[in-house]
Amino acid sequence: MSVNQGFMRIGEVHAQLRKLFPEVELSKIRYYEDKGLVHPSRSRKGYRLYSDRDVECLREAIRLAQEEFVPLRVVRLRLIEQGLLTPPNATATTRQIAREAAPSAVSVPAPAPNARPVLSVVSDLDGGTSAPVKEYFTTNELLATTGLQPDEFNQLQAMGLVTPVVFEGETMYSALDVRVAAHARALLTRGVDARLLGSLRRVAEREIGVVDDLTSPLRQGGHEFSREEVIAVTTDVAREVAALRNVLVERELLGYLLD
Repeated sequence: MSVNQGFMRIGEVHAQLRKLFPEVELSKIRYYEDKGLVHPSRSRKGYRLYSDRDVECLREAIRLAQEEFVPLRVVRLRLIEQGLLTPPNATATTRQIAREAAPSAVSVPAPAPNARPVLSVVSDLDGGTSAPVKEYFTTNELLATTGLQPDEFNQLQAMGLVTPVVFEGETMYSALDVRVAAHARALLTRGVDARLLGSLRRVAEREIGVVDDLTSPLRQGGHEFSREEVIAVTTDVAREVAALRNVLVERELLGYLLD
């Protein structure tokens, strides 16, 4: 540990990380900083200074990327959820707001009006309706609609399968959250351990990471795509990825049943 008020220099951090990940290069630490996965402070001379939390953040980021093959875009979200990473200029992370609001609730700002079309477009990826009759539900309405028990609901929320928003001063859930809860309830009634459902969320995160990789050229410089065009193409790609995933699952399931 260096003498910079308990902070470590990048060489010291690299030495620590190599104990767990022998192949990690020093450039990887700088690369993760460029990707917004860690935010070290700086000394007066401009040297990077890493806290224990920064080191833990890097350790978890490398583990997620190398062992679970989580896309970096999703790695960043996971680090924020775990409280290891605070986005620059953010007033509070989802979990910070949750602790301030209530132990069993997560509150985030309501989505901007121009973001709602994205939800309605993506909502029909699994064959559901693309225009839900009701956009937001209270907790009681969600429970009544899905048949979830309060303890089951708390488990789903703790795993991030349903995420409330503060809409017009009230904690609400989107129509997509209700659909997620309904599918989860169907599995729970079959005796599935609720803890296993969290892995399905990680599968979905990885799939979005694939979509992000496939559509990244749309967001690079040199193109003149409108926001609506980017949304339309990304949604089409997501549908194709979902269709491919469904066929692959069908094939794997057939092989599993016949084995």
